Amino acid sequence: MSELERKRGAAPVPVDWTYAPAPEARDIVSLRERYGLYVGGDWIEPHSGETFTTIDPSTEEPLAEIAQAGPEDVSLAVEAARSAFENGWSALAPSERAKYLFRIARILQERSREFAVLESLNGGKPIRESRDVDLPLSAAHFFYYAGWADKLEYAFPNRTPRPLGVAGQIIPWNFPLLMLAWKVAPALAAGNTVVLKPAETTPLSALLFCDVLRQAELPQGVVNIVTGDGRTGAEIVKHPGIDKIAFTGSTDVGKAIQRELAGSRKKLTLELGGKAANVVFDDAPLDQAIEGIVNGIYFNQGHVCCAGSRLLVQESIYEQLIAKLKRRLGTLRVGAPLDKNTDVGAINSRQQLDKIEELVQTGRDEGAEIYQPPCRLPERGYWFAPTVFTNVAQSYRIAQEEIFGPVLSVLTFRTPDEAVEKANNTPYGLSAGVWTEKGSRILAVAQRLRAGVVWANTYNRFDPASPFGGYKESGFGREGGLHGLEPYLRFESSEPFGS
Repeated sequence: MSELERKRGAAPVPVDWTYAPAPEARDIVSLRERYGLYVGGDWIEPHSGETFTTIDPSTEEPLAEIAQAGPEDVSLAVEAARSAFENGWSALAPSERAKYLFRIARILQERSREFAVLESLNGGKPIRESRDVDLPLSAAHFFYYAGWADKLEYAFPNRTPRPLGVAGQIIPWNFPLLMLAWKVAPALAAGNTVVLKPAETTPLSALLFCDVLRQAELPQGVVNIVTGDGRTGAEIVKHPGIDKIAFTGSTDVGKAIQRELAGSRKKLTLELGGKAANVVFDDAPLDQAIEGIVNGIYFNQGHVCCAGSRLLVQESIYEQLIAKLKRRLGTLRVGAPLDKNTDVGAINSRQQLDKIEELVQTGRDEGAEIYQPPCRLPERGYWFAPTVFTNVAQSYRIAQEEIFGPVLSVLTFRTPDEAVEKANNTPYGLSAGVWTEKGSRILAVAQRLRAGVVWANTYNRFDPASPFGGYKESGFGREGGLHGLEPYLRFESSEPFGS
C-alpha cells in the first residue's frame, strides 16, 4: 500500500480473488404443490389422473407435482382454442390483438426477476443467463410481434394474409420461456389460437406464464397450456382439430412428427438439432475468438441447438489458441444456478447427463484427447465439467452427433476450402461461426456454409427481428423476424383471377 493510500485510510488490496457466494433469493417465486392444466382460461384436473414430479436439477429437490394430460385433456384444449378462434379472436381488430401482446411483454418485464429465478430453479441454467438473456429476449419477441399485428397486409402485399386457426406448439427444455415466446407471439399476432405443451422437465415457466395471461386479460381459450411427456405431444400432433404444428426439439422426434403429418393438411415447422462449426482463421482476434468459443459451447451448459460444438482452427494458430482456451476454461465457475458468479450450471436431467457421459466416453475410446479444468462438482444434482476434445477425426461420434452438453470437439484445417468442406460435413445445418479480420473472407465463407444462421466475429447473438432456422436435419421453417409470421398464415391472392 502506498503512503498516500495509508494516510487516506484505504483498505488493503485483497490477495485472495476467490469469489464469495452471491446467491439470488428464491423467495420471489411462489410454487404450488400441484399444478393442473390451463384450458379455456381455467385450471382443470387431468382426466388421465396421472401426475409427475418436476425437480431442481442442481439439487434433485422436488419442486411441484405436474399434471399429465391425456387424449381427453388435449381434446378439451383444442376445443377451447377453436371456440376462442371462431368466436372473437380471429375477427378482432389487429390493433386490439397487438394491445394484448404489448401487455404480455410489459408484464414479463415487470416480473422478470420472478421468471429468471424460476427458469434457473427448474432448468439448472445460471441466473445471469436467465436474467440477462432469456427474459429480455422473451419480452422483446412479444414487443416485436405486437408491432406486426396490425401491419400484416403491408408485410405481405397482394397476398391477403389470414390466420390458420389452432396452432399446436411443442417446446423444449433448454429455453422454456424464450421458446414459448418464439412460438406464442407470432401465432397470436397472426390471429391464431394456441395449444402449447412445455417440456416435461421444465414446465414451471409456462405454468407461471398462465398468470401473465390472466393479468393481461387475454380472452379465455386463446392460449391453452397442457403439460405432459411425449405422449401428450403425440396427441397434439395427431389431433384433427389442429391446423399447424410447430416443434422445437430432437431430430428423431422431428422425423417422427413429419411422418405422422405426411399427407395431412396441417402446416409444419421444425427446429431441430445442430452440430455447428465455429471456424477460426489465422488472422482472427484470438482473445475475442476465445470468448466467442466459450460463449458458443458453454453457454447454458451447451444445451443449445445452435451451440458451436465443433471448433475448426487453422493449423498455424492451433497451439496458441488451445493454450489460451485451456487457460480460459480454468476460470469458469461451475456451481449453483442461483449464484450470480456461476458460469456453468447444472445439466437439465439425469437422462441428459447419461447421454453426455456416454458420448464423452465414446470420444475417449475412439482416441481423442480430453481436457477438463480442475473443478469440484457439487455432490448432489446433475453436473458435468466443461470439456475439450483435441485430436478429433471427422469420423468420430463426438464430431458427428449432437451431444447437447458442455463438450467441445476441436479439428484443424489449412485452407478456407478445407474449412468449408469440414464445416459442411455433417447431417445438420443450423448455425455456424466465422472468425477473421477480413470482411471479404467472412462473406466468401459464409455464403458457402450450409447453415441457417452464420455469425461473424461473434456467436449466439439473437434479435427478434432476425429469422432463425436450419437446413438438412436441423429442420425447416423460420422463427423470428417477418419470416416467423408466414408459418402462421394462409394467403389469398388479391389479384383478379387470370391476371
